[in-house]
Amino acid sequence: MARCEICGKEKVFSLQVSHSHRKSSRSWKPNLRSVKAVVDGSPKKLHVCSRCLRSGLVERA
Repeated sequence: MARCEICGKEKVFSLQVSHSHRKSSRSWKPNLRSVKAVVDGSPKKLHVCSRCLRSGLVERA
């Protein structure tokens, strides 16, 4: 579910490195917001990342 419905940004996996250089896996999730947006002339609820909201890719209802 952690995916932006506009740009497709999703969860990313990588390694967390401690001060002693021990590595463990960790994930980063996008900053998603549940927004009512206008899609094809009617309001619809979308999960949109904050970058898409700020850049104006979503027209809010």
